[in-house]
Amino acid sequence: MEKIRQHFENTVTLSDGDWRFFSSKLIRQEFPRNQLLLRAGETEGYLSFIETGMVRFYMPKDGNDLTFSFAFDHTFVSGYDSFLTQQPSTYNIEALTKTILWRLTYDDLQSIYAKTTIGNTIGRQASEDLFLKKTKRELSLLNETAEQRYLSLFKEQPHLIKLIPLKYIASYIGITPQALSRIRARIS
Repeated sequence: MEKIRQHFENTVTLSDGDWRFFSSKLIRQEFPRNQLLLRAGETEGYLSFIETGMVRFYMPKDGNDLTFSFAFDHTFVSGYDSFLTQQPSTYNIEALTKTILWRLTYDDLQSIYAKTTIGNTIGRQASEDLFLKKTKRELSLLNETAEQRYLSLFKEQPHLIKLIPLKYIASYIGITPQALSRIRARIS
């Protein structure tokens, strides 16, 4: 839980009272490897902070899932479009490793916004973090080669990238596993 406070206090100061109220709403949950955090067709109920672990976002397709995002330690994770609209998700979120999350329900987040001085700042930071990740991904797909996308992912999370199955990485950068093998052979 302290990792969340440290994350926020990189940019804002939380009063002890605001932190007590905020932290009283947090729910700690552990997920084993390969467990779904959100299933397509379900409505996202949480905005979560990853204490430890790694998750992937993907669209389920017959035998060929389309991975479109990953989230790692000390970042926010949510089916945020579903969370905001309270409509069913069109994609899955899966724990790739044992994952520990600190979670806020939609209603608790609204309460934090209303009852704390810092609540709106915290919510804005979480939504900005998720928005920036999404924008970075979209621009990467438009402006970078598959090799550049692979190298960027490796640069950002070198210790974790080794834990992601190659078929998910290939899907994420928009190529086949065979093409990824050729890229890896070329740059090693």
